[in-house]
Amino acid sequence: MIDSHGLKKRDLYLQKLIAFQDTEQVKVVTGIRRCGKSSLLKLMVAHLKENGVADNQIIEMNFESYAFKDMTTDDFYNYVKERILPDKRMYLFFDEIQRVNKWEDAVNSFRVDFNCDIYVTGSNAYMLSSEYSTYLSGRCIEVKMLPLSFSEFLYFHDFDVIESASAFGGVRKQVKDKNGGVYDLNEAFGAYMRFGGMPGIAEVGLEQEKAMMLLEGIYSTVIMRDILERENRRGGKRITDPILLKKIVLFLADNIGSNISVSSIGNVLANEGLLEDWRKESPSAHTVSLYVNALSEAYFFYEIKRFDIKGKEYLRTLGKYYIVDIGLRNYLLGFRDRDSGHALENVVYFELLRRGYDVSIGKIDNMEIDFIATKADDKVYIQVTESMASENVRQRELAPLRKVNDNYEKIVLSLNQGLDSSYDGIKSVNVIDWLLG
Repeated sequence: MIDSHGLKKRDLYLQKLIAFQDTEQVKVVTGIRRCGKSSLLKLMVAHLKENGVADNQIIEMNFESYAFKDMTTDDFYNYVKERILPDKRMYLFFDEIQRVNKWEDAVNSFRVDFNCDIYVTGSNAYMLSSEYSTYLSGRCIEVKMLPLSFSEFLYFHDFDVIESASAFGGVRKQVKDKNGGVYDLNEAFGAYMRFGGMPGIAEVGLEQEKAMMLLEGIYSTVIMRDILERENRRGGKRITDPILLKKIVLFLADNIGSNISVSSIGNVLANEGLLEDWRKESPSAHTVSLYVNALSEAYFFYEIKRFDIKGKEYLRTLGKYYIVDIGLRNYLLGFRDRDSGHALENVVYFELLRRGYDVSIGKIDNMEIDFIATKADDKVYIQVTESMASENVRQRELAPLRKVNDNYEKIVLSLNQGLDSSYDGIKSVNVIDWLLG
């Protein structure tokens, strides 16, 4: 569905906001820049208006706008106070609020002083750091927004999935565009793996040059505004070397899904000669850790920890990193097939997050399970591979799952699941079907 303002719906997130409408909690929407947070606020505003809330009960401020440049906390408070209707319920929407120094003071005052419902967005995780939580402990709800899922990607690009009976039995899935053209579903998935899920791609179209320009703009904005500028604005001088930052970004992007020790990144970069123009010695583990943390705070990379299934504890060593959008990785590294298995893992990891799972890597003896996904009383063990057609690959993927002796679901996701739909109770599922499920 498209709302009356021409915005594509993101129901997964909009329904979360609606569920907390008119509750005391401040609704905080977080996520990487350009993933759709501003549009989500606009969708919520449209929802309120459709349900009888008057225009003058809604105050919207986007702190990326020049109109609010260099606004102080006092300016912010006074601007809102002047627009409050004393006898009405007010709805306050603040976009990219982290650009206001000590914004949490103002927001806490609005909550105390006025009859209002508050929604904010931010592109950096430090806005929910300990300083903020002391102000609004237990009084905020975080909605974590991600780029488009494969299902959303099809919807944003005006594709519908159509099913028909296959000539060889079973069901054949294809996609149809708004002009009636019909394409293979695998072809559409290939486009998703190439261009990624940034909503802006739908506006420029699936043209490589335009898409890469858009992704370059997103990358530059994240690096400059949310990492380099942000450190300076907070009075810190820690993230000061854009060359080192870029090298670490490239290293992490190149090694998604690989076991990584942050302390070794600097040594690897130095050994590969990638830092020879930067300085003679490799950067300290502490320095690298600060840079990696800044990238995580900007929602550019997500860390996943390892869990010892037999020891029932998280391990402190050798976690993995995944990049928030596979299109951004292709922009950084170029298009290539040599590690497409890790790219597929990357897509599955973020789909599990969208579905509300806590995700870790599973270690069992000397073997590894790609993902253990848990929520409430539900748990699922998942392996991801490109194909289950080869006997060697089948045995490699099934072996760690066979070692787990509980009764939770075990799945292997692949683009080619082979002829069998299960192996000793372990399901073999087509990853595209799973993503659309």
